[in-house]
Amino acid sequence: MRPLDPIHSLKTKLGLLVGITVTVAVLLVWLALRHQIGPRYTLPASILLALAVTQVLARGMTSPLREMTAAARSMATGDYSRRVRSTSSDEVGELATAFNRMAEDLEAVDRQRRELVANVSHELRTPVSALHAVLENVVDGVTEPEPEVLATALAQTERLGRLVEQLLDLSRLDAGAVALDRDAVELQPFLEQATRAMSMTGRDVRFVVDVRPEGLEVSADAARLHQVVANLLDNASRHSPVGGTVTVSAHTLGEVVRLSVQDEGPGIADADRERVFERFHRGHSRSDGGTGLGLAIARWAVQLHGGTIRVAATPPGGGCRIDVQLPANGPSPSR
Repeated sequence: MRPLDPIHSLKTKLGLLVGITVTVAVLLVWLALRHQIGPRYTLPASILLALAVTQVLARGMTSPLREMTAAARSMATGDYSRRVRSTSSDEVGELATAFNRMAEDLEAVDRQRRELVANVSHELRTPVSALHAVLENVVDGVTEPEPEVLATALAQTERLGRLVEQLLDLSRLDAGAVALDRDAVELQPFLEQATRAMSMTGRDVRFVVDVRPEGLEVSADAARLHQVVANLLDNASRHSPVGGTVTVSAHTLGEVVRLSVQDEGPGIADADRERVFERFHRGHSRSDGGTGLGLAIARWAVQLHGGTIRVAATPPGGGCRIDVQLPANGPSPSR
């Protein structure tokens, strides 16, 4: 109960508290005298009643301070979810509002820190696995250290170096656009290199690249576009059956270029088609222990290019197809 909440000043509240307490005490003494009750009973009764009135009024005034103390103790243990109920507009109410805003900021910073660590772990896993597979095959004599094999290993090493810098940009995902290093990317060799690197992870999946027309190019940041393709290929190869086929296609649709990655897995439920692009969302059928970040990262990179990404309608033969549409000449300068 906070009967003094409508008062806008803490000093006025304290004045009212004193005035009400004194009035109640005086009124009780006056009534006792009118009924000829001696001070032996009047004084203790007036003191107790005054303390009771003070307790009721002061409790409402100080309850936000007690809530802030409890919330601060929770924050010290890592719990930033507690908030203070602020119903007054005096100085204590303003402090409670500022405290809640600070708690929200701290919770957001803590969440971003956790997400950044998870993003880094997820993004580094694929190139590390591919590089490990290449080197292991060379050491075991399964693969000869031919220039093509070494070039794939070198590409993964270079990608690791780029990811260390690029993944730091994810902390600014909600803060605005990130600068892109655009260039003309020829899709046929680009997609072939991406599928070749993914095939080094050891999954029993066949990759097919279909680019039309020949020599098709897109204006994009090659490193960030690789983030998109690598995450889509990783998801597709994870969900494809043993011996299945993952098809990567690219063709023009008017002023846009559409990249599609299609697998032969169980597909994505209609209810999950939009949610799969949310951070940490994992489909009902997923049991591979993934973090649920790959498609969120892909959407972020696609949006930086001014494009769109969506789960297409289930193909006639089943499976899942994800379409990425990018402006052929880059987005307008609005970003």
